[in-house]
Amino acid sequence: MRIVIADDHALFRDSLRSLLAARDLEVVGEARNGKEAIDLAWQLKPDVLLMDLMMPEMDGLEATKRLAAELPDVKVIVLTASDDEANLFEAIKAGAKGYLLKDLEADRFFSLLEGVAQGEPALTPSLARKLLDEFARPKPTPRDEYDPDALTEREQEVLELMVDGITSNRRLASELGVSENTVKFHVRNILDKLHLHNRAQVVAYALKHRLVEPTPEG
Repeated sequence: MRIVIADDHALFRDSLRSLLAARDLEVVGEARNGKEAIDLAWQLKPDVLLMDLMMPEMDGLEATKRLAAELPDVKVIVLTASDDEANLFEAIKAGAKGYLLKDLEADRFFSLLEGVAQGEPALTPSLARKLLDEFARPKPTPRDEYDPDALTEREQEVLELMVDGITSNRRLASELGVSENTVKFHVRNILDKLHLHNRAQVVAYALKHRLVEPTPEG
C-alpha cells in the first residue's frame, strides 16, 4: 500500500511515517497542507492519502472534495483530532473513504487501514453509528426562493468569506476575530436556514442566487 500523509505538524508526520514503515507500508510523500496533498496525489497516485482537516492554505475538507472529483482512485482517509460530528458528516459527503481520530490505538488503526484496500470504509463503530443516524434523518431540499431576511448580519459576513474561499473554521475565526466555536454556530445556522448540508453547497447556492458577489482576483 502506497501512502501520502497530509498534516501540517512535522512531528506527527514523522511519528506516523515511522509507525507505517514498521508495518511495511510505504509512505511515498508528505504534504503540509491541502494544496500540497492534491499536487502529490497527482504526481504519485498513492493508494491512500491520510488527510488532516485543519491545515493552512487549503483545509482537508476542500482538498478531499477536490480529490474525490479529480482522482477518485485515491482513497482519502481523514485522520484528525476533531471528533466534531459536523466535520465527520462533511468529510464523508466530500468523498472521504473513512474518518479516524488521532487517539485511535495502533492495532485498530492498522486493521481499519487494511480494510480500506478491500473497499471497506475506515470508520470505528461509534462514528459509523453517528453517520447512520445522520443519513437516516430526512432532509428538506434547498429552497428555490430565498428570504433576504433569513440570515443575520454576522451570518451574511460569514457567507461572504466562504464565497471568497475562506471555509475552514480556523481561518473564518481569524478573519472575524471570534472563536472557532462561534464560527461553527454561525455556519450551522446558515446551513439550517438555507436547508443545505455542507459548506460547498452553501457557496454554490450563494453564487447561484447572487446572495454574495465574489471578490475579483488581483
